[in-house]
Amino acid sequence: MPALAAAFTPLRHRDFRLLWSGSLVSNVGTWMQRVAQGWLVLTLTGSPFWLGVDAFLGEAPFLAFSLFGGVLADRAERRRILLASQLVQMASALVLMTLIATGRITLGAILAVSVVVGLAQAFGGPAFQALVPMLVPPADLPRAILLNSIQFNFARVVGPAVGGLAFARFGAAGCMGLNGLSFLAVVAALAAIPRRPGTGSDGATVLEGLREGIGTVWRRPSLRGLVGLAFLGTFCSNPLLTFLPVFARDVFHAGAERYSVLLAAFGCGAVFGGLAVAGAARLPRRGLLSALGLVLYGVLMVAFALNREPILSLVLLVAAGACQMVVFSGFMTLVQTSVGDALRGRVVSIYSLAFRGGMPLGNLSAGTAAAAVGAPAVLVVLGGALAIAGGIVAHRRGRDGVASI
Repeated sequence: MPALAAAFTPLRHRDFRLLWSGSLVSNVGTWMQRVAQGWLVLTLTGSPFWLGVDAFLGEAPFLAFSLFGGVLADRAERRRILLASQLVQMASALVLMTLIATGRITLGAILAVSVVVGLAQAFGGPAFQALVPMLVPPADLPRAILLNSIQFNFARVVGPAVGGLAFARFGAAGCMGLNGLSFLAVVAALAAIPRRPGTGSDGATVLEGLREGIGTVWRRPSLRGLVGLAFLGTFCSNPLLTFLPVFARDVFHAGAERYSVLLAAFGCGAVFGGLAVAGAARLPRRGLLSALGLVLYGVLMVAFALNREPILSLVLLVAAGACQMVVFSGFMTLVQTSVGDALRGRVVSIYSLAFRGGMPLGNLSAGTAAAAVGAPAVLVVLGGALAIAGGIVAHRRGRDGVASI
């Protein structure tokens, strides 16, 4: 099929192909660990509150350091920054494996490792996003961004499935160890990519460079709007994934295997959605499409929270995954193509701060509320809020799309 083949056009470029394939293997391992870690936290504590805390601590370092990561990505070699980030995350997975295998694992240790991993990602994330446009020509950039989202979500399909099997056979320690090994793939890929120096500091201090990036976003309404929607979108949407262990155990009365199936269904939908979007020659009104996707995601989130049929829950998660792909890949494409290379690391880091920052705050708030009223009720409220917000944006900006906010 020509449309499907067109979706993979960026893989013709060697360096992008290396980074993409290495990241795919690494992300499979990461999702294996997430299955094991989420179930381990729930087993140790029995409370959805601590699931929210763990997710919060894994994302919270973005609130403090990702903007500085963006400045560094514009000044230093992005490939080397990303390499250091991957090595730290690999070491963290192996530490968890050792603690579990020796019977010394505690909730505190899990939370501490989540902070370390989040800190590594605060610097690695902006470097990764800013490196991608250097590996493909501008015409292939939108599809390259989509392919990165596709490989991440394909890993979300494969990782939980493999992770569920590994958890049943080798326990949580096996999942952590396999994740640690998976980082070797992306480390090898980064080592094979030629050095690409940053643009330098031009004598400006770190704070001056940071101020320049923030000023660029602030002066452009389109970027301000995307940053705001990214924060709201992840604040409201991410608890759906965070609470999947609760639904697997308390709603469907199953174990870690059901959790992995639910997670894989969401990832499968995201892959299908990404392939459909990437295969399209052009997407008119990409911003408006993303806003409408927020509405549909909110509706699906409410439906999932109220549903008690296992098969229907999988269908709803597949559809939600496809919607999320359309929404956030559209946002990222608009951000990446709106600035030049000299500012890309900083602008992407500001967007990523909003995108990733919404996750820990949403998870912490949702986890606290779920401890009082239950996870389904929380998802109904958040899904409704997301649908209303997306509807307002789509109605007000229907002619010009989200890019004009």
